[in-house]
Amino acid sequence: MDSTILDKALHFAVDAHANTERRGKGFPYIVHPLEAVAIVATITPDQEMLAAAALHDVVEDTDISIDTIREEFGDRVACLVDSESEQKVEGKSETESWHERKQAAINRLANASHDAKIIAMGDKLSNMRAIYRDYNEIGDELWKIFHAKDPKDHEWHYRGLLKSLEELADTFAYKEFEELVDKVFGKTK
Repeated sequence: MDSTILDKALHFAVDAHANTERRGKGFPYIVHPLEAVAIVATITPDQEMLAAAALHDVVEDTDISIDTIREEFGDRVACLVDSESEQKVEGKSETESWHERKQAAINRLANASHDAKIIAMGDKLSNMRAIYRDYNEIGDELWKIFHAKDPKDHEWHYRGLLKSLEELADTFAYKEFEELVDKVFGKTK
């Protein structure tokens, strides 16, 4: 197996997220992209996709551009990272634009390629695992660390993501994602 591109992406992501803490968690941010890689690896061994999972938050959360990702890792990885990067809304704070950004992400994912959905699954399942763990530990205090404070907003968002990612319903990752959404927000069936 040639893991050169993944190895390079892991080093790149570690450097890009250096000295950054996962919001409210007390541990290095890089833990999240590493978990996303592990989740994507349960669906595919494709090294470029694993590299994109490692890099999925680099453009969104650092000053590194998509053009730099393209130069370093090629068009396919850059396209996958770009498809997972949330777009900021000009003139609005992250709190003010929360619903708009999340709806745009749900819509984008619904129309995304199968490969892009796999990268998103790594990210979203990692996020949902953290929410589930934290919710069990601190309950509704959890929502205070987010830009949207109402758990109903988060339920709307995660159920929208489930719908957008249902093409992956036969994967273990999707099934775990759905189970955790139901455990945190309650079953809808």
